[in-house]
Amino acid sequence: MLKNLYHWVLHWSETPYGIWALFLLAFSESSFFPIPPDVLLVALAVGKPEKSFRFAAVCALGSVLGGILGYVIGWQFMAAIGDKIVEFYGLSHKVDYIEVLYNRYDAWAVGIAGFTPIPYKVFTIAAGTLAMGLPLFVAGSFIGRGGRFFLVAALMAWGGPEMEGKLRTYIERIGWLVILLAVVAFFYFRR
Repeated sequence: MLKNLYHWVLHWSETPYGIWALFLLAFSESSFFPIPPDVLLVALAVGKPEKSFRFAAVCALGSVLGGILGYVIGWQFMAAIGDKIVEFYGLSHKVDYIEVLYNRYDAWAVGIAGFTPIPYKVFTIAAGTLAMGLPLFVAGSFIGRGGRFFLVAALMAWGGPEMEGKLRTYIERIGWLVILLAVVAFFYFRR
């Protein structure tokens, strides 16, 4: 099912509605949809490298707005909708740990989750459940999601189609390296 969904997402890069599909994909992935928008962002950027940063901006905006929807789901509809989304991804056991991260790191937790392969939707829903300050949530989301999508756009603009294969191979490793660097930077600047 996910493979078919993945190919369905990719087909939008070949239509005149690719940028709208990118916005809607980024929006929905931040609160419930399983396919990350990077897939379509990369396909669009390979097709039109000169528009890579425009695509990244659309993707970041859609993702942050979708994150706000996830926040609202957690804040107002956790029992009705939020629990089902978190259970669908098999991450119910992680919600308590996410609460610890929010209590300790605030917006940094959102920013790091937004940048990495960690399911961002679980963090958006948890932020609403835990009543994290919405301005902090939005700031962390813009930093994390914007950073991620602009990095992908920069790599695609710089490396072109050859970069697509490399990015697909190493994206998870890059994400985990960024987490490690962010944690080191946090503790360094905290001292």
